[in-house]
Amino acid sequence: MKALIVTGDDFGLALPINEAIEDAHRDGILTTASLMVGASAAQDAIERARRLHSLKVGLHLVLVEGRPVSNPYDVPDLVDDAGAFSTHLVRTGIKFYFQPRVRRQLAREIRAQFEAFHRTGLELDHVNAHNHMHVHPMVLGLILEIGREFGLRAVRVPYEPLFPSLRATRSRPLSRILSWASLWPWIQLMRLRLRLAGIASNDFVFGLHDSGHVTPHLLTRFLRFLPQGVTEIYCHPAVRRCPEIDRSMPDYESEGEYQALISPTVKATVTHCGIRAVGFSDCR
Repeated sequence: MKALIVTGDDFGLALPINEAIEDAHRDGILTTASLMVGASAAQDAIERARRLHSLKVGLHLVLVEGRPVSNPYDVPDLVDDAGAFSTHLVRTGIKFYFQPRVRRQLAREIRAQFEAFHRTGLELDHVNAHNHMHVHPMVLGLILEIGREFGLRAVRVPYEPLFPSLRATRSRPLSRILSWASLWPWIQLMRLRLRLAGIASNDFVFGLHDSGHVTPHLLTRFLRFLPQGVTEIYCHPAVRRCPEIDRSMPDYESEGEYQALISPTVKATVTHCGIRAVGFSDCR
């Protein structure tokens, strides 16, 4: 069986993103959305999700390149003088590893974001993190520990299968191979910890190396080369450009990704290939 999760990330970051996610769910192939609970358009996203009873919504934890839900004074080692998270992913990851005080603040912020999601009244479909920071062992450990209290059932595993990816995209083989090799041990550790914790996950993702550039043609090829199991394709759609996109992901073709999700050709390919549309909570 080929099952497909199609996720819109950054739900709540901006109105054009929220509009695209709603439209792509109503009229396209999008099945889930990952909510940024502390973003400026989060309340609008929550209201849309409450109207869309079939849209499955998860928590998109923001621990870098954003602002905390906690008071910045309570997490001083996570933020700069302006109260914003670091944009240096590697440096931040090292701090999480080696500084116990930072980890305590990290736990406080993760809990604050789970609590904010809980207050929405939405059912928690899954959890992932901005820039895949949940692959970090310390972050994943806190997600598993804290998430239990809030009904955590599923977590994204950002593993793109090498050969299907190469066949589908036919581009940048060396960078894909190097990325696959460097991520492999971390992904295996992540899968083991999720399995031991009884937490569901997807088997594969597509789009890891093409984030922001999933065109209708590429999405169709992903679907044709979809492996057996549960695959997630995640996108960052928007109906138009906006300052939030220009600031945080200026090279992303978000409008093109929106068009891909509502493309009649893409929808027909899903049907033709006998692919079952699911959410993360269906992975068990």
